[in-house]
Order: sequence, then C-alpha cells, then structure tokens
Amino acid sequence: MSNIFSTDFAGRNFSLKTNYVAAQADGSIMVYYGDTVVLVTAVSLKTAREGVDFLPLTVDYQEMTSAGGKIPGGFFKREGRLNEREILISRIIDRAIRPLFPKGYFYETQLVATVLSVDKENDPDVAAMIAASAALEISDIPFKGPIACVRLGRINGEFVCNAFPEKMKESEFSIFMVGRKVTPSRSGKPYDVELVMMEGEAKEVAESVIVDAIKFGLEAIRPAIDLQDKMRAEVGREKRPVEEVLPDNELIARVSSEAMAGLKDGYSLPRKLERYSKLGSVRQAVVKSIGGDDANLRKKVAAIIEEIEQRILRDMIIQEKKRIDGRSSTDIRPISSEVGVLPRAHGSALFNRGETQALASLTLGTSSDEQRMDYIVGEERRSFLLHYNFPPYSVGEAKSLRSPGRREIGHGALARKALVPVLPSPEEFPYTIRIVSDILSSNGSSSMATVCGGILSLMDAGVPVKAIVAGIAMGLLKEGDNVVILSDILGDEDHAGDMDFKVCGTEKGITAMQMDIKIDGLTEDILRKALAQARDGRIHIIGKIRETLSASRADISLYAPRITTVKVKEDQVRTVIGSGGKNIRQIISETGVSINVEDDGTVTIASSDAEAAARAVAMVKWLTEEAEVGKIYRGTVKKILDFGAFVEILPGTDGLLHISQISKERVEKVTDVLHEGDEVMVKVLEVDKQGKIRLSRKDAMGAEVK
Repeated sequence: MSNIFSTDFAGRNFSLKTNYVAAQADGSIMVYYGDTVVLVTAVSLKTAREGVDFLPLTVDYQEMTSAGGKIPGGFFKREGRLNEREILISRIIDRAIRPLFPKGYFYETQLVATVLSVDKENDPDVAAMIAASAALEISDIPFKGPIACVRLGRINGEFVCNAFPEKMKESEFSIFMVGRKVTPSRSGKPYDVELVMMEGEAKEVAESVIVDAIKFGLEAIRPAIDLQDKMRAEVGREKRPVEEVLPDNELIARVSSEAMAGLKDGYSLPRKLERYSKLGSVRQAVVKSIGGDDANLRKKVAAIIEEIEQRILRDMIIQEKKRIDGRSSTDIRPISSEVGVLPRAHGSALFNRGETQALASLTLGTSSDEQRMDYIVGEERRSFLLHYNFPPYSVGEAKSLRSPGRREIGHGALARKALVPVLPSPEEFPYTIRIVSDILSSNGSSSMATVCGGILSLMDAGVPVKAIVAGIAMGLLKEGDNVVILSDILGDEDHAGDMDFKVCGTEKGITAMQMDIKIDGLTEDILRKALAQARDGRIHIIGKIRETLSASRADISLYAPRITTVKVKEDQVRTVIGSGGKNIRQIISETGVSINVEDDGTVTIASSDAEAAARAVAMVKWLTEEAEVGKIYRGTVKKILDFGAFVEILPGTDGLLHISQISKERVEKVTDVLHEGDEVMVKVLEVDKQGKIRLSRKDAMGAEVK
C-alpha cells in the first residue's frame, strides 16, 4: 500500500509517494511538485567487486520527452544519450550526495531520476534532488542525510525560493543550493541546516548579498527535511550495517616509519611532476617492501600511505602555515598571458597560472551558427558557446582521446555562466560566439583558467565586453578551531582539503560560483571570509589580465565575417524572402553573402567582403523600401487601362499613373504612349491612408532618380 507525505514548500504543495512503483529497488520515490512528477530509484548491491576501494556511485537524471507532451526528434524517435542539461543535473545530484556515504562503503550504487511530467512552473531538478535524498532515506542504504535544496533568486530586492522560471528571468541571480540536517545543533534549534553544495550564476552581485541569500535558503529547505524525517520514521527500512574497519596500528606504525621521511621530502618539491615522481617512488618501494606478494596487504599499505600523505599536507598548511609551493594562504601563483597567439583564429589567448595553462580560441559566426537545444522545459537558442577540453597530456598521461565527459561539460558550463553577464546584447553585437578552451597543462583550477583565457580571447576578438571577468578556486582546511582558507588551490590541496569553492566575477561582483563541502561546520563567518579572500584574489588576477589587454580591440579580426543588421517591418519579411526564397537566393547569388531573416523583421547579412555586404544591404532596402511623396522612381508598366496605367515603382508596390499625368501634352489613348513592360520615370504625388499611390510621369520628365 502506497503512502503519501505532503508539505507546503515555497508556497506550493510538495508530495513524496512511497511504496507505489519500482518495488524491487532498494528505495523508490515518486515526487509531485505541482504537475511536475519525477521518479527516483536507489539501488546498492549487497556485495562489493573484488579490489574496489572507492564508492562506485552512478547518478543518471533523464527527462522523458513525453513529460512535456513531445515526441523525440531524429530517426529513431526515442530518448538517446543524456543531453547537456541532463548531464549537468546528474552532476549536481552526484556532488551533493557522494560525500554523505560512510567511509569504507564500496558497494556499487546507482540513482536514476526520471522526469515523467513537467508543468514548466516547478523545476524538475529541485524535485529530483529532494527525491534522491528521500529514496536513500527510506532504503537500507547507509546515508548521512537527509538533504534538501532550493533554487534561490532575488527579485525587486526580495529573496525568493523556487520561483517560476519566467519570474526567475527578472532575478539578479540563480543559485541551486543544497543543505543537510546536522545534529546536535549549535544554534539552539532542534537541528541545524548546513550547506553541502551550491552552484549558480549572477549579474555582478555583491558577496554580502550571496551570503544573505544562502542563509535565507538554508532556512527555506527545513520543510523538505522535516517531511523526509516524518516519512523515514513511518516507512523507512533499517540501514545496512557498515563494517567498521579498525585501524591496524602496528601496520600503520611500520608504514609510517618507512614512508614518512620520503613523503615529506616529496611534499617539499614545488613542481608537480618532480613531486609526483618522488611520491610515486616512495609508494612503490614501501608497498613492495611491506606488502610483498600479498595483494590484500599491498592494498592496505597503499591506503595507509594515502592517509599519511593527506596528514602531511594538512599539517604543513594548518600547523606550519606552509604550502607546497611556498605561498602564503592568500598568495596567487605567478600569472602570465598572451593574446593573438593563433593567427587565423578570430581571437585567441594563452593563460598561465602556475603549472596550469589554458589555450582559448574564439570563432565568430552568424545567427545560423546558433545552437538550438530542445528540452522538455522549452527550447533554448544559444548564441554563446564555450567548450572545455581536458586532454590526457595535460597531466602527463597517455590515454585514448574520448568525447567530453561529465567533468568537461560541467567545467565548460561553469565558465560559460561566468562570462555571459559581460557579453554585449545581440543588437549591439549580432554574432554567434564560440570559445574552445584546451587545457594544455593542469595543476588545479583549470576551469578558472578557462574563464581568464576566455575573457582575454573575447577582448582579442574585438567583442565589446562590459567588464573583465576572472575566476579563482578557493580551498579550506578545518580541524577544530583551526581554520585555514586557501586562495588559488593546487590539485593536491583540493584532494586533501575540506572545500572546493570556485568564484568568478568582475571588480563589481560575482557572475558565477560553484561550491562543494566535504565536512560539517561551515559557518557564516567562514563563508564571508572565503568570499572576501576570493574577491581580493579575483581583483589581483583582473589586474594581471589588464596588463596583457586592458580593453576589447577596436575592430574584429580581418578573417571574421562582417555582420550588418537591417530592420524591416514584420509584414515585409515575406517580401525579402520572396516566393519560394527567390529574393534571398538572388541576393546570395549576386553578392556571395550569408543572410538570415527572423520573423520579427531582423535581417542579418554576413560577409568578409565589405563591398558585397553593402550591396546586399542595398538590395534588402530596395526590396522593402516604401514609396515617398515627391521622390522620383524608375518604374515598370505592369497593366494598361483606359484611364491610365499601373506602374511598379518598388518590388511589389504599384501606383496609378492617370492618363492626365502621362504627358504635358494631351493623351488620347494610353497605348499611344505606354505599353506593358516599358520603363518610365515617375514621381509620387500622393500616398493616401489606404496606401494607394498616385503617380505622375509629366512631373518626372527630365529628372533623375535620387
């Protein structure tokens, strides 16, 4: 028998339905938020694969086209690989729940979130995230929840949660934020809600506003947490026992004795490859010395060495106040950059920060190059594309090149969000822009290097950006009351740290951010300090970028298409296109330009030949020109009548030439002077309210066409 648990969540009914479908899953939840319905299932195997020493977790969020009343496009007419939106939401759910499984839980686990109905008012990603937590909560899978989420915004100075998508377009920011129930409480409330993960974009918003929004959001998710607590108390299953692995102190002491000195020497080397070489040789020697031919023992020794490495690094930073490369907690690695490094690219930049290097290349295209993305929540037309690549050689590895994975798509999406707020409007700069960021060398913060390289490539291409954007990755190490916030973290510091916080923005404010927390106890004070320190670092990086290129170039590349925009009336669109596209084809044939006509009357003409573009513009204007009183036109006689003739003075525009206006002398018959097909000079005498045009040939005699 199914059970339904409901609450008011952000002003609307929110329901979780259990024991209804997918009974063979370890946990299944059907969530209803308005008419949005999502099914989330959780399954975890009872036996671990041999040799697995990590959590093999898979999260798949999929949107069925039937949920939005659509039939899939393409030949096969069925859902295929996850699209970008589905991948990004899968990543968000994964990042929120992954740290909340017990240490040492190595059983293959999968969550599948399937959107079955969508009402375009209630975001299915919010529903899916909460249902994922709920499915784990009622299952026997060990999980340190519950968690819940909201989408935050600020409209007209007021914070809002889970506002309708149309309303969110007015918001200063959009932040997807996940919080977790934590007990015992330090606030005096029954429990605290602490930040687990957040990701968002903003329109140059101040750090203080972001902190206040997060505080607001953490309180707003309490109803969803309380609902899960109630549900679990009534229908939840007993959690599987997780075998506590007691430390082998004797083995730990032996490994420490043999490995400690060498590992410390390794972490004294500032360059990544030298450090990794030293650490690798120490690991190999100690594993072989102690583990011998016993595979299980070798595995235990390797795990102990990894813990010792993290301990060494954390003690260096927290106790000795020293980082691997000798920087203080607030120092930024050395920065250098170049622009115009690729002669034929429309814009390019090489950005270096420490041992991380990003090459950004930019291409300008026309509106026909826009990316059209058809989601169940609606169609998106994207005129700014950013693609991030992470080839294996960037970290000294030799692997097969594959299509972009979830990490690459996620990093590219974050960098794109960071740059969007400073781009010019389509009216100001009617180009489709594509940036490709290739990470040539990586030692942490490659996504933030993409932001920095991306803004330089935009300026190098002559895109009139509103401000310079920079990105920085922040870290945190917290042990008791000892708290160290790190600016511009290395890969090792990210791995051993308690937080990965990427912040992008201008001198004015934040444009994008992403945070993942591995521990409890992230206070408001720590968050404010991290954002303030990130701002200082960001301003420093912007200064370095400005030393390379302080503003956008005055003109675009010689190799980029020149785009001219002409605006015509909506009822003239058909005239520009012509019957069966006749007029468009003629313009392209005679000038060689690319031309695109929108339903709203926007005509964009693209060509690298300025003279050809000018001819095409003239042809469009000629096709859509309206008759002007007093102007002389060269027209063509289309029809002869007893009382005069109809003369076409513009494409599709005829005027009446009365017999009395044909000549200064008296004309007995029209055919005595004019015949169909004759070209004549005529002057527009009048255009009445109905648009009827009166012409004169005698007033135009001897005149020239203007």
